Amino acid sequence: MRALVLADRARGPALVDQPIPEPGPGELRLRVAGCGLNFADLLMISGRYQERPALPFTLGIEVAGTVDALGPGLDGPAPGTRVAALPGTGGLAEHCVCPAERCIALPDAMPFEHAAAFLVAYGTAHLALAHKARLRAGERVLVLGAAGGVGLAAVELGRRMGAEVIAVARGAARQAAARAAGAHHCLDSDTADLREACRALGGVDVVFDAVGEPLATPALRALRPEGRFLCIGFAGGAVPQFPGNLLLVKNLSVLGLYWGGYLRFAPDVLTGSMSHLFDWYAQGGLRPHVSHRLPLERAAEGLELLRTRSATGKVVIEPGAAR
Repeated sequence: MRALVLADRARGPALVDQPIPEPGPGELRLRVAGCGLNFADLLMISGRYQERPALPFTLGIEVAGTVDALGPGLDGPAPGTRVAALPGTGGLAEHCVCPAERCIALPDAMPFEHAAAFLVAYGTAHLALAHKARLRAGERVLVLGAAGGVGLAAVELGRRMGAEVIAVARGAARQAAARAAGAHHCLDSDTADLREACRALGGVDVVFDAVGEPLATPALRALRPEGRFLCIGFAGGAVPQFPGNLLLVKNLSVLGLYWGGYLRFAPDVLTGSMSHLFDWYAQGGLRPHVSHRLPLERAAEGLELLRTRSATGKVVIEPGAAR
């Protein structure tokens, strides 16, 4: 099979031929139909992600596909079952193995390209807004990086949860994507005075930040008393340093979220969240935005779209799309 393997950080990932993997105890093997790209993939390439698998390894955190083999002692899901999965690595390949407990059967109506774009983006956004920030109907949420995969999911979920959503994105096209996802207001990250624009709307209750500086500090200052600031990631490259005096005076909370960590210390929280999300999808309430679908041999191009922030929503690599 073909796989995108990182063997040397200086040279970057390369497409190679290697044996099809065999599932071990508690594992199953998937024929991969789609692999969603994430900013975490770029961090793994550079060695800056929280998880640092030993070299060489196959990239790809989240996938969708069809079960084609079960490991010893595993009695399901049956071969032929359509699932989304979180292997952590191995997804950018024609086949991958994954712990069965990290697989979720797909609704009949969910195509693979939606499934490959769903788990990380919607899972992160929902756990942040519902579990960490306790977002309530009628509150106002500010979403930084609102045109990215996680950002668009946060816009869509915030609207569904009854909040008023302010989306921050660069340029008219990205703002249009955020508005289509449900944003009530859109601000240009390059030109808007974020703090003053939010204050003119009455301030915000929750900040959803997957960007970091230079947007984090003005967004923090736009929070109303008892506001909650969600640290999701630092796609902008600079980690914010929060002024303790401001947190004290305005009774603010800063809440970090590493979604993948829940797989280890509270998997029931994560699975409960995903159950809600798949129900909402089945009801027709959620629609992932996939801006690019590329074959495996163009995976490097997909990663560059993420690196340059040239995509809106998600980029999905489809290993079976071309040879």
